[in-house]
Amino acid sequence: MTELPPGPPGISDGLAQRLERGTRTAKLGLLVNGLLAIIKLLAGIFGHSYALIADAIESSGDVFSSIFVWRGLRVSARSADDRYPFGYGKAEPMAAAAVGLMLVVAAGLITFESIQEIRSPHHLPAPFTLIVLLGVVLVKETLFRSVLAVGTQVQSGAVRADAWHHRSDAITSAAAAVGITVALWTKIPQADDWAALVAAAVIAINGVLILRPALEELMDRAPELAVIERIATAASAVPGVLAIEKLRARRAGLSLYVDLHVQAEPALSLHEAHILSGRVKTAIRGVEPTVIGVLVHMEPFQDSTSSALR
Repeated sequence: MTELPPGPPGISDGLAQRLERGTRTAKLGLLVNGLLAIIKLLAGIFGHSYALIADAIESSGDVFSSIFVWRGLRVSARSADDRYPFGYGKAEPMAAAAVGLMLVVAAGLITFESIQEIRSPHHLPAPFTLIVLLGVVLVKETLFRSVLAVGTQVQSGAVRADAWHHRSDAITSAAAAVGITVALWTKIPQADDWAALVAAAVIAINGVLILRPALEELMDRAPELAVIERIATAASAVPGVLAIEKLRARRAGLSLYVDLHVQAEPALSLHEAHILSGRVKTAIRGVEPTVIGVLVHMEPFQDSTSSALR
């Protein structure tokens, strides 16, 4: 059995660049969310719109989610050490899980407060709140598309979660705008609060959709089948490899760890087997650059054993 170390103590240049892009994106979201939360809160208070106040609460949650994403990426960028020999990559899905959980909690709070407002008489929302909300929708939708593109490029679940948090905010703002429009048109103030309930449902659904894959990654769910197949094909194509079996892979944030059993000629010396395992590692990283750790178990070839992906 030969274990191939992930390389030098520091992270690779490619991974460092992806982490830096993700960090910059989280900082931008933090700045925009903070500014929008203040604007919406003031407009909601002075414009008598609880839907807008609820939207401001959701934006405040966005601020904390951006902080979680930023810190998660910063922590995941740390090199492996004696205390955490497999690195800090799990901090990234933990940040995504925190974002998803915050969305669910925010949805619950908005639902509770909306029901309270529906039961209580209050003023009609001011018309100027519509202008504020339309501006918020435009900014948030633009931010969603930008952040999602970065999250997809750097393969970060936390950054993608942050993007969908922006989309949730755009949806709540759009729902609030619809509610305010109906309230002003029908002279029924509660329409504004019903819009907040609809927005809360959308936020809760998005929270669950973000939380589930993050928890699956924390539980070491296997990556996509296409990734496993690329790794298996690359390893099998290395000269000297007669069969592979028990191929497993798991994600740790932006990185992948792989272990597999490689069967070769029984007559190979220990040195030759070590060289062959090194070639397997190089081949795997060639088709999947996110792999930073490969554990190769060398075994003598047996005719009765077929290649298996497990």
